[in-house]
Formats: sequence, structure tokens, C-alpha cells
Amino acid sequence: MFNLFQFNRNSHLRRAMALLEEAHMARLEHQAAAEHHAALARMYSDRAKRLEREIYGTAHQSLQESAAAPAPKVAHDKPAIYALDSARQESKIS
Repeated sequence: MFNLFQFNRNSHLRRAMALLEEAHMARLEHQAAAEHHAALARMYSDRAKRLEREIYGTAHQSLQESAAAPAPKVAHDKPAIYALDSARQESKIS
């Protein structure tokens, strides 16, 4: 008569797939935002270094001195790598 309160497997699977797609889209959006923020952080770091050189007078170094001493590599200078499927694990279907 009424199938209102019976479990409908197809509707449950459709809802789960929609939620999975939504989660993937949110992950991509947040990954893009993280890359954007990392680029902004590098830009502001470079800006701060340039302003410090201007304020404290280290910008008046000769070209030979600056060429002889290479800039040290800082941890945030390396590129950020984000795994797309870092939380996923392979599962075997029997």
C-alpha cells in the first residue's frame, strides 16, 4: 500500500553520490584557495624583505657583495604540493 517508510536503496545511493561529488568540489575549492593564499604569503614575505632592506639600508650593498653571498633557502620558499587523493585508500571489492 504505502512505501513511504520503506528503505529505498536507489535514492540512498543517489544521495550518497551527490554528497561525494559535493565533497570533491569542496576539496578542490579549498585546495585552490590554499594555493592562492600560499602565493600571497610568498608575495608579502618578499615585500617585507624589500621594505626591510629599504628601511635598514642594506639595499645599499654593492652588486659584488650581493652576488657573492647567495640568499639562504627558507622553508617556505619550496613549492607546496597537495595530493588530490591523500585521504583515499585503495579498497578491494570481493
